[in-house]
Amino acid sequence: MLDIKFIRENPEIVKKSLERRGKDLISVDNLLEIDEQKRELMTAIDKLKAERNKVGKKPSQAEIVKLQTIKKEIETEEKKLAEIDHIYDEILWELPNILSDDTPDGKSDKDNPEIKQVGEVRSFDFEIKDHLQIAEALDLVDFERAAKVAGSAFYYAKNQLVLLDLALQKFALEKLFKKGFTLMATPDMAKDEVCHSTGFAPRGDEAQIYSIEKQDLSLIGTAEITLAGYHRDEILAEDELPKKYVGLSHCFRVESGSYGKYAKGLYRMHQFTKVEMFAFTRPEESEATHQEFLAIEEEILQELEIPYRLVAICAGDIGAPYSKSFDIEAWVPSLGEYREITSTSNATDYQARRMNVRYKNAAGENKFVHTVNGTAMTNSRFPLAILENYQQADGSVAIPKALQEYCGFKKIIN
Repeated sequence: MLDIKFIRENPEIVKKSLERRGKDLISVDNLLEIDEQKRELMTAIDKLKAERNKVGKKPSQAEIVKLQTIKKEIETEEKKLAEIDHIYDEILWELPNILSDDTPDGKSDKDNPEIKQVGEVRSFDFEIKDHLQIAEALDLVDFERAAKVAGSAFYYAKNQLVLLDLALQKFALEKLFKKGFTLMATPDMAKDEVCHSTGFAPRGDEAQIYSIEKQDLSLIGTAEITLAGYHRDEILAEDELPKKYVGLSHCFRVESGSYGKYAKGLYRMHQFTKVEMFAFTRPEESEATHQEFLAIEEEILQELEIPYRLVAICAGDIGAPYSKSFDIEAWVPSLGEYREITSTSNATDYQARRMNVRYKNAAGENKFVHTVNGTAMTNSRFPLAILENYQQADGSVAIPKALQEYCGFKKIIN
């Protein structure tokens, strides 16, 4: 969440950021009005309590009557405060993060500017297939039986695809372990408050993830949630920062709606496995860490020799918790275009305030950390990119050289 003191002192900055996101600006004025009412009520309650405390241990009859009157006034004012607090929290928690000055303007993903393209797009001298055709021909997936068991947008991975999936995970995890990240296999569920604090709505019409009925738990949509909550309500030592983690988890997304040609096959699944980078940093380090995560994502794509392009996420497309984000889009031959495969975002102190994660600086002051996240690997979109970009004329699929030692074969052959 945003710092209320910052909002009081900089309402126009907050409004400008909301305007760039295409959001309603009135929430800022409403919040400031309620904030003023809240502070007035708190002052009035404090005065009443101070007046009550002036009465001695052996009050007179008149003082007893006065104490009873003060008690009723305190109860009335505290009831008003509780009602205002509820509205105050709702508005404050719904305000998105302040956009970075270098986050580009735009209304949707169509306005995300391309920064660069990397890698040579392969020319095929045979009729190419999409990843689903390839996977079914090689007996790597079963969507039909998965639908009988779990419904649409689930699948069984089979045979060499299972090994390829594990190879991708190990490839990413070993790389990040060597770079000093702490490896974590995280829970696949988190408390609703942790999900909400990270920026993922667990319940209601805007729910992005699956909630567990009659439980204060939801299935996570990313290990970003469980990693962000790892140091909840803790004060970290400054010399520990940055703390860099990489989480391996199953992920579950509602993914409601129609995505046209992107709904086919592995691109949008209700369940997938992901390797997620996450860091807690000092405020002055978060931008450098964000760039480090982006460089790692590019390094992975380059070592797998998958052509990609880098785009900056515009103000109208960026997630609410984030100040600045990038997407890397892999080349998908069957579509003849690039599609998102990884992303990385800087949430500044937005998630840390919600999680109450702070650090003690050299002056002995407790300050909020910044949080940064980035996707290193998924077992849906990476196999998709490999199947399509490495398909061969005989129907087989070559394995990227960087992965061959991890999966034990050079080709997927029926």
